[in-house]
Amino acid sequence: MIDAQVRAVLEELEAWGERNDRSEADRSRKMLNLERETAELIRALVVPRKARRILEIGTSNGYSAIWLAASISEEGRVISIDRNAGKTAMARANLDRAGLSERVELITGDATELVTKLDGPFDLIFFDADRFSAPEQLAVLLPKLSQEVLLLADNVLSHPAEIAGYLAALATLSDFERTVVPVGKGLSVAYRLAD
Repeated sequence: MIDAQVRAVLEELEAWGERNDRSEADRSRKMLNLERETAELIRALVVPRKARRILEIGTSNGYSAIWLAASISEEGRVISIDRNAGKTAMARANLDRAGLSERVELITGDATELVTKLDGPFDLIFFDADRFSAPEQLAVLLPKLSQEVLLLADNVLSHPAEIAGYLAALATLSDFERTVVPVGKGLSVAYRLAD
């Protein structure tokens, strides 16, 4: 179960994010958080896998990073990348309030450039940022994946043209099973099991 402190922060971020995004015309100032049902599905996928190293591309205000950090063991770590320094600072404050900042490393910068510098292996990658860059990021990350790995990407149904390149790249990976779950804005789920 998610503890009361974490749940309170998540509920606050959900309400604030919805209000902000309805009133904000500038896309860069929107939070664009996951829908609650998508976050709950991701948690249901993460908890039994006992993922220890997670990479999230697209931090925003830290809503999904909180879900991820609350779904791993105390020894697990999440690395979350966002290009917007203001949102990174917001995420850091929200993770502090949730009591989960020690489980998450926040990095600000261009994800496509930064993933080349990260060491694997990763047990889970969550793509939730610039969908056009996801295929290139995936290509760089492939040798850095655990043998048993889960690849998730949001916005498959809401932005099909933008995510098409990522889905095409996934389709070339013969050792992965994949599906799209019609939850929230559409979640791509791909996984590889150990031989």
